[in-house]
Amino acid sequence: MRASRTAPIAALAALALALTASPARADDPASVLTTGAAGTAGTNVADGDVLNASVAAGTTANFATAAGGSTGVKCAVSAFTATVVDNPAAPSVATESTTAHTFSSCTANIFGVTKVNSVTVNNLPYGTTVDSATGAVTVTGTATAPIQTTLSMGTILGSITCVYQATNGSISGVTSNTDNSIAFTDQAFSKTSGSSLCPSSGFFTATYAPVQDTSVDGSPSVFTN
Repeated sequence: MRASRTAPIAALAALALALTASPARADDPASVLTTGAAGTAGTNVADGDVLNASVAAGTTANFATAAGGSTGVKCAVSAFTATVVDNPAAPSVATESTTAHTFSSCTANIFGVTKVNSVTVNNLPYGTTVDSATGAVTVTGTATAPIQTTLSMGTILGSITCVYQATNGSISGVTSNTDNSIAFTDQAFSKTSGSSLCPSSGFFTATYAPVQDTSVDGSPSVFTN
């Protein structure tokens, strides 16, 4: 009697199916953004996931009137939300859409300003990229929807509204895997409209940490590879 070839063929087919359905192996390439850990030890962030971060504990989001200065507006509460659009294998550039950026609990030490009524980011969403080679995060507006922030403040002469736009059309920060942060330092804004009492320029400084993937159970921290 000849040995049946059906069983080995069926076994091979089952093995092939199991291999194609298996989870990603540790030697699979890591994407630009991962959660849980950097590199192949982490889990690749899925396109469409929502990332969120607030200012790092014990810090503030600042709009200074001069680079490196201490005069301006400080906000104890600030957060951003971004949706991952494309997260390719590293090294590469991931793209996101920043859909929200909020500020509250703000104070000012600008001469003549008695209170901060609101700080509002306009023209959202903004295109955002993360470069795995440098860790640079770049947020960019468009000609018709520039990066813009409106400050409403109370003064000794009444309320004023000050509108600022990113001087270079974009702002840049840098990521750190040490605390899963994004840090912006002295990003320049120019006044485009508002009272003569409004400072002529602003410089944005803030560190957001940790950046977390809120689309995943437990909201794990995000690493850049």
